Amino acid sequence: MIIRSMPVGPLQANCFIVGCDATRHAAVIDPGGDADRILLALAKDKLTLKAIINTHGHFDHVSANKALKKASGADLMIHPLDAPMLAQLARGAAMWGMRSEDSPAPDRLLQDGDTVTVGQIQFKVLHTPGHTPGGISLHADKAVFVGDTLFAGSIGRTDFPGGDFDTLIRSIHTKLFTLPDDTAVYTGHMEATTIGKEKKYNPFCRI
Repeated sequence: MIIRSMPVGPLQANCFIVGCDATRHAAVIDPGGDADRILLALAKDKLTLKAIINTHGHFDHVSANKALKKASGADLMIHPLDAPMLAQLARGAAMWGMRSEDSPAPDRLLQDGDTVTVGQIQFKVLHTPGHTPGGISLHADKAVFVGDTLFAGSIGRTDFPGGDFDTLIRSIHTKLFTLPDDTAVYTGHMEATTIGKEKKYNPFCRI
């Protein structure tokens, strides 16, 4: 499995390119901006984009949806509870003094327990609300892509509309902390971590 990480957009959110070594098919997780850079990275690795997956609907994680969809025709996916946000990206970005294009409607709505297949990679969808109602994480092999649910030594904000602290902590404990300790955690901001490290040291959710 090929994993490429790049900070994108004005808030430098982490975007991930996850590619299948055998088929050269790829998913882009959380394209928050800089579509040209993402497409160039795909071309450099000779990867064909098949899926655009949003872990949640905030503009800093989805603003390149439209450009990537236009360039590739890849299926766009998000949880149904966050799908309405995609038509309100311009307004959401403006509240931060920034600009964003509204996203196309999703091609597929992802539910807890669903599987997204990209080449020989199978992502299991984990519904991990709390940062947003429709937040999801994507588990594949020994990696999990968590959006803004969990960070190294921290957790996602819960003071935005639809956020809830208790719900977020429950998502972390029941969905993420049940994964093996050596699972790599690829976060929406800052550096990657592991499940074991966060279980042991994260002051917000130590068990």
